[in-house]
Amino acid sequence: MQTENLMYVSTRGTGWGVPASRAILEGIAPDGGLYTPAALPVLTQEDIEVLQGMSYPDRAAHILQKFLTDYAPERLKDIAAKAYASFDHPDVAPVVPLDDTTGILELFHGPTCAFKDMALQILPYLLTGAMEIQGIDEQVCILVATSGDTGKAALEGFADVENTSVIVFYPKDGVSKIQELQMVTQRGENVGVCAVYGNFDDAQTGVKAILTDGEMAEALAAKKIRLSSANSINWGRLAPQIVYYISGWLDLVKKGALQMGEAFNICVPTGNFGNILAAYFAKRMGVPVKQLICASNRNNVLTEFIETGLYDRSRPFYQTISPSMDILISSNVERLLYELSGQNGFEVRTYMKQLSSAGEYQVSSTVGKGIKEHFAAGYCDDEGTKTAIARTFAKGYLADTHTAVALSVLEDYRRKTGDETYTLVASTASPYKFAASVYEAITGKAPEDDGPQLLETLAKLTNTAVPAPLAGLDKLPVRFTETAEKEGMREYVGRRLGL
Repeated sequence: MQTENLMYVSTRGTGWGVPASRAILEGIAPDGGLYTPAALPVLTQEDIEVLQGMSYPDRAAHILQKFLTDYAPERLKDIAAKAYASFDHPDVAPVVPLDDTTGILELFHGPTCAFKDMALQILPYLLTGAMEIQGIDEQVCILVATSGDTGKAALEGFADVENTSVIVFYPKDGVSKIQELQMVTQRGENVGVCAVYGNFDDAQTGVKAILTDGEMAEALAAKKIRLSSANSINWGRLAPQIVYYISGWLDLVKKGALQMGEAFNICVPTGNFGNILAAYFAKRMGVPVKQLICASNRNNVLTEFIETGLYDRSRPFYQTISPSMDILISSNVERLLYELSGQNGFEVRTYMKQLSSAGEYQVSSTVGKGIKEHFAAGYCDDEGTKTAIARTFAKGYLADTHTAVALSVLEDYRRKTGDETYTLVASTASPYKFAASVYEAITGKAPEDDGPQLLETLAKLTNTAVPAPLAGLDKLPVRFTETAEKEGMREYVGRRLGL
């Protein structure tokens, strides 16, 4: 049923429900949990019929209205129109056929050439709208930890947006050269970028600690500044991701690749779990998804979790050629645990305490059964990733390293299970963001120079075009060069905000 006044609750089960605008504004619940819907809306037959004839922005507004019930419908329609106006494809998130049983859901047609644009181009409007709904006259500072793509997408989305600022932390030497250049050359007077000595998990843990730091919140309140997040811990990031799975399904039906009601699989390369969790929520809303296939790189904590029910972050950390998935602490698993435990906040709180103190937790048999019902998983290493890029290019499609992980895992899944169900693969970034690895995969040799000039070399080699947002990055001035130890992140934020 459609919940008329949908409220959001903490995954850790404390406090009262809050409206969507407040959940988006706060980013994370006061108890450290993640805000998640108290009930999931469903797609009615009437919804499906209406959505089929809509453009992507109108689909987004219609679906988001089911989740963001305290936003006016016309406001959401205007927000979605503005958010997706800068995308370079008329369908925003087109489905491209790879073969008779596989479609590629391209999510990289936004201004930063990565799937994070799908949510981070709309989040600033949702956030400023939330401030109006809540009657708040303050500055909001957005804190972001990134493994490569979220940072640039947040910087681009929030640059010079009135009454906001954004600070991005990324792991030093843990992103591609193109990703780093995109961030350190970012325009805007309200943006800050800092490299952290450590990995993504260190940066993410630091951001969460700052967001729940009562002393800092009090000091900032005196300056009429509040903190929030643009990572997928913020519901305003996750909700727009649900949209593209529903839209992709409708496009497959429209093109005749699927019949209405026919089951299909979705394969997603994911590190922080938000992207595949959005597909799970789409399934729960009524999209006929048979299997959700979670694809990991060598940092295969999610593969083990789905297969065994054990979440163990105490394992070696690997830097790979698919760096946006180089993550060992997948925040959005917490939302899944809440759903599969029957919304048992105490149980989720116990798991999170165990993860913090012991570095691992084992889910109950009930939760484990729920995971198995919805998810399959697999992983591949860098060599497998390169092989998948070369094999897919031979079919006529140029994939980035993350999409290639998904394609490799999908092939393994089909071989092991014999399941040839039509599968929609989420393609999360332009191959040009990882040009060096893509070039090596296709040619069998490392490029002589892996800087921005390699983009033109790759374009000639593959007879494809360099995306406009990535062209000329090396000619832009570098604005941000600061680095910090993970313990120094709080000081950096304080300094940027004038404390």
